[in-house]
Amino acid sequence: MKISTQNKIDASFSMASMTDIIFLLLIFMLITANNSPKAIPVDLPLSTNEKTTSGQINVTVTDKLQYYVEKQRVTFDQLPMVLQDKLAKTSSKIVVLNMDNQLSIAQMVKIADIANTLGAAVSIATEQKS
Repeated sequence: MKISTQNKIDASFSMASMTDIIFLLLIFMLITANNSPKAIPVDLPLSTNEKTTSGQINVTVTDKLQYYVEKQRVTFDQLPMVLQDKLAKTSSKIVVLNMDNQLSIAQMVKIADIANTLGAAVSIATEQKS
């Protein structure tokens, strides 16, 4: 007499739940990824405005007058050429100035003048007051 069970064990594995978890983790990482140019320490001025723009070119100037365009160190003489190259590759013509709080307005005006000459709008990065 042959005894057979009605409950058979299925040895296959469904990847549907695993792919759901992977996609949720991917979405979580994309949302929480911080894309700010905080790799270069700059003491930004304070502001009550919290509006930000995306697709912009970040120009950072440290308190020792070191210039960075998208985290790439450049000299002041190289700044117009590098900005022109970056502006040619992007559709939004916005330059965000990340200037140290200790720098004079004259330094900001020099860079803003270069950006305006190249046809870009200039925005000033600030930290929000708490």
